Amino acid sequence: MFWFMQGLCFLPAFLVIWSSSTFIVSYLIALFRHDVDIIFPYISDTGANPPESCIFGLMTFISACAGIATIYARYKFVQKLSEQTRVVKPFLNKSALVVGMISCVGMCIVATFQETTVEIAHDIGALLFFVSGILYTILQSIISYRAYPFGSSMGVCRARLGIAILATLAFFPTVICAFYVKQSKLHRDKDDEDYPYHLASAVCEWIVAFSFICFFLTYIDDFKLFTLRVETEYEE
Repeated sequence: MFWFMQGLCFLPAFLVIWSSSTFIVSYLIALFRHDVDIIFPYISDTGANPPESCIFGLMTFISACAGIATIYARYKFVQKLSEQTRVVKPFLNKSALVVGMISCVGMCIVATFQETTVEIAHDIGALLFFVSGILYTILQSIISYRAYPFGSSMGVCRARLGIAILATLAFFPTVICAFYVKQSKLHRDKDDEDYPYHLASAVCEWIVAFSFICFFLTYIDDFKLFTLRVETEYEE
C-alpha cells in the first residue's frame, strides 16, 4: 500500500500540495503578466488582477474546503483519543475546531473579495484567517503535548510548537509594518519612503502563510492511523 493510501493522510497531503500551488501558481502568472514585482509582493497582490484573480479565488476556496475537512478529521481523531485516554479536555479540542473553521471562513472571504475591489472585506478576511490560524496552531501544539505519548512523537510536538511560535512572531511585523505602508499600488519603487515597511510586511506575510502549510504537513503521520466513516440509520 502506498503511503498516501494509509488512513486519511491524503487529506493533509492534498491540503499542503494544493495550498502551496495556490500561492506559487498565482504568483508566477502575475509575474509573467508583469502585474506584480518579482521581489516579495503581498500574497493578495498576486491574485488582484484577472486572470490570476480568478485562479487564486478558485484555488483558495478549494484550499479552504480541504482545510475544513482536515481540521474536522483532526478533531475527530483527538476526540477518539481522548475517549480512550482522557489526556485532552473536550473543551480544548472543540476550541481548536472552532478557531480552525473560522480561519477557513477567512480564507473564503479572501478568495471572494479581491483587495482591489472590496479592500475592507478583503482585509477583514485576511485578519480573520491569520489570527484564527495562529490560534489554531497554538491550540493544536498544546493538544499535541497533552496527548503525548498517545498521539504524535515528541519530535513532531516540538516541530508544531516551533512552527506556531514562528507564525506568531512573523504575524506582528506583518500587521505593524502594514500600518506604515501608505500606498496600495501593486508595483513598488525602492525609493518610496514606505518601501522598507512594505517589504518587511510582505516577507513576514509569506512566512506566516507557509508556516500554516508546514504545520499541516506534520499531520500526515497522524492521519495514517485512522479513518472516518459515515453511518446511515433509517427510521420508519
